[in-house]
Amino acid sequence: MKPDFRTALSQRPLVGDGAMGTYLYQLGFPIGVAFEEYNLIKPEIILEVHRRYAAAGAEVLETNTFAAQHGNLVRFGLEKRTADINAAGVALARQAGGDAAYVLGAVGAIRAGQRKNARTAEITRDYEEQIGALIGAGADGILLETFFELDELMLALRVARKLGDLPVVCQFAVDDPAVTRDGVPMGEALRRLKEEGADVVGFNCRSGPNGILRAVQNIPLDLGLPLSAFPNAGLPDYEDGKVVYSASPAYFGENASAFADNGVRLIGGCCGTTPEHIAEIAAALRGYVPDVSGSLRPATAAEVVVAPSRPSSDSSDGGGEETENIVQLVRKRHTVIVELDPPKDLDIGRFMDGAAALRDAGADALTMADNSLAVTRMSNMALGALVQERVGIRPLVHIACRDRNLIGTQSHMMGFDALGIDHVLAVTGDPAKFGDLPGSSSVYDLTSFEIIKMIKQLNEGVAFSGRALKQKAKFVIGAAFNPNVKHLDKAVQRLEKKVAAGADYIMTQPVYDAELIERIAEATKHLDVPIFLGIFPLANGRNAEYLHNEVPGIQLSDAVRERMRGLEGAEGKREGIAVAKELLDAAMKHFNGIYLMTPFLHYEMTVELTRYVKEKSGVHADNCGCASCPTNDYQVK
Repeated sequence: MKPDFRTALSQRPLVGDGAMGTYLYQLGFPIGVAFEEYNLIKPEIILEVHRRYAAAGAEVLETNTFAAQHGNLVRFGLEKRTADINAAGVALARQAGGDAAYVLGAVGAIRAGQRKNARTAEITRDYEEQIGALIGAGADGILLETFFELDELMLALRVARKLGDLPVVCQFAVDDPAVTRDGVPMGEALRRLKEEGADVVGFNCRSGPNGILRAVQNIPLDLGLPLSAFPNAGLPDYEDGKVVYSASPAYFGENASAFADNGVRLIGGCCGTTPEHIAEIAAALRGYVPDVSGSLRPATAAEVVVAPSRPSSDSSDGGGEETENIVQLVRKRHTVIVELDPPKDLDIGRFMDGAAALRDAGADALTMADNSLAVTRMSNMALGALVQERVGIRPLVHIACRDRNLIGTQSHMMGFDALGIDHVLAVTGDPAKFGDLPGSSSVYDLTSFEIIKMIKQLNEGVAFSGRALKQKAKFVIGAAFNPNVKHLDKAVQRLEKKVAAGADYIMTQPVYDAELIERIAEATKHLDVPIFLGIFPLANGRNAEYLHNEVPGIQLSDAVRERMRGLEGAEGKREGIAVAKELLDAAMKHFNGIYLMTPFLHYEMTVELTRYVKEKSGVHADNCGCASCPTNDYQVK
């Protein structure tokens, strides 16, 4: 006979199951329906999913009831079946797991969904109905998951405690591992959950193993509760019209022991995970002995020392390049575009310092994403105008199809034109539901192909509606290209369509393989538009594994991953720069265009790489500080 759930957690790490909704989607079932209703109308499907997870080694099965609350089910006309759906969810998980598995009744946050303005009394009523049904059906415990705000998680926990003494697992979905979305420091939030009666606390969703592990490592050492971790299989991406996740099962297995070493006693998977991911976790934890003496704190990374930036020179190179656009420049010489992420908060100090440092190093344009990964950042329109006016560097802004309808998109483009921001990169944009505001809508009035055509139309002085605009815009339009795919020829065919739509230049995802750089050059040599080859310097070994396993469109070579393995701090940055320089050597043989991406606002790294390109190509900014110039203030130390 197995011990009760609380006792089992104190003895060893338990293996949880993986995703339900995204796994059903992978199996071919449509999105936009209430998967929870399948408990009643397609019970054999849910039973089979539970059985697959149990066979993979899951010892804890979550019921298919994440959104089975009255207020959510009313959208599907199912509100009167709330109790039945939840009871059936427990029965199906119990049938699949038998006596060997623990069944946790899954309860998701309400305010994070479509009902942001629901009153506290209404939310309390819904939790009472759902949790009461789960307890009444015989669940071994309650799993409160994907909560963003402490106040709602506390509300749900109080309901569970009022209705019974079953174990309760409380999991946050976080954007910042140090604070909840409603501004409560994470350590304080977890202590308050403990005081309110939580048995287990932890994190799920929002990010892959790397991000969840960092969140776990921020938990106070003296909390005194078992921890849980259910990461996503990396970040979602679109391939051939379907949402896919990149983190492999093997990667989950590699991270399982790290979670256990950091005090996690319930380890499973969230969005994008499958029975294969759970099988790797189970294999990694088989025979695991908890290390109760180890510290949960990672080593502190060495600081990067940066000298103050020098004022820019007033002198001109006399070549008239100030008026030439990126396409004209790159057809003449090696040209560097550097990406610097807009801040997630209201402090632009470090961003502006980075812009000035990159200008001094000789960067030809500063590119800024448009809320990449659907995470809210400061407007790139505002920052583009600031760096253009205050710093004197050309802004190149991304424009995503996700956030604006046709009206908003044209208005946005007209605003760029008025500000003199005429270099843009058209991208589809990651789905909003995977960002930091999952209740927001993804618009997608336009595809990336269509937005290129529409902006080209503005260059003819014609609005999207066909109305004359009195004058012509002067946009230089870029398109994105991901060469890190199995079939490069198919990716090039898609790229050809973007060129046919009017793309003036191409910017690639980062490449980490010199042989692939040569293959890209050969596969795209027939195109008559310049390509800016993407290089993303790695900050450390963990950054390398995160990018390879969790970020869509990025793949590292085995050799690069091995070189970065275990490196942290200044040592990691030095090796990351060394790898990037080797890739630049390969890229500059074939491409005049170089696209550098700055990791975590560590602009010192891309400053050094910009200087490296300029030195090798013999093109220097005034006093740029490269090895051929008198000073070099921005070297990574």
